[in-house]
Amino acid sequence: MQKRLIRKLELEMLLSQIKPPPSPKSSLEQYTIPTNVAATILHIAAYANNDIIDKNVLDLGCGTGRLSLGAAFLGAKQVVGIDIDKDAVKLASWNSVKMGLKNKVGWIAGDIDAVHGDFDTVLQNPPFGVQNRRADRRFLEKALESGTVVYSLHKHPREDKNFTKKLKSHQPGVGVVPDPFLKKFIEEHGGKIKVVFPMIMTVPYMFSFHRKRKHEFIVDLFVIKKRETVLVG
Repeated sequence: MQKRLIRKLELEMLLSQIKPPPSPKSSLEQYTIPTNVAATILHIAAYANNDIIDKNVLDLGCGTGRLSLGAAFLGAKQVVGIDIDKDAVKLASWNSVKMGLKNKVGWIAGDIDAVHGDFDTVLQNPPFGVQNRRADRRFLEKALESGTVVYSLHKHPREDKNFTKKLKSHQPGVGVVPDPFLKKFIEEHGGKIKVVFPMIMTVPYMFSFHRKRKHEFIVDLFVIKKRETVLVG
């Protein structure tokens, strides 16, 4: 268990050492989560909600392991990371050895349906559904099947320059109403949204269809609690 509170900047520096996939695939929407966004998610989960330290954590679509290894570093009891990209998982395993976290994280190269078992917390940066419509829904369904609490990133449904400016200036009271389609899907699959945190995500030029050196957009972090099943009789 992590004995001291890790500052977010310190966590960002650690996560920056984790190499991204060498050959990202556009069909899988492999956008490596930026270190500042990953550190913010992990800090909220670990220190605001007590969902990391001494917990069993699952990272769906783990890529090269930023969320998985960050959770292990912050004191998770055990972490499982899974990704369909074998090269990404191989690099994630290498990263875990390099960071001295080999015994804290188990890696699976395969489809997310290969995961079985119950976890305290699920972390995920799923495909946003730009290349494959509704690709994020599969991840949400699996996350709600597997975990008690889910931290899931999704693209904000609208582009709003004024809202982006507010986020950049850290104005108080900035919040979002959940995407109604995602909200309905989550509730139909046994989840309840606790809160949605908007964040700015910046990704570099990666694929041939990109038109800018970097692309900036808003993402929403959904914090979801699985509803308890009440047994009658």
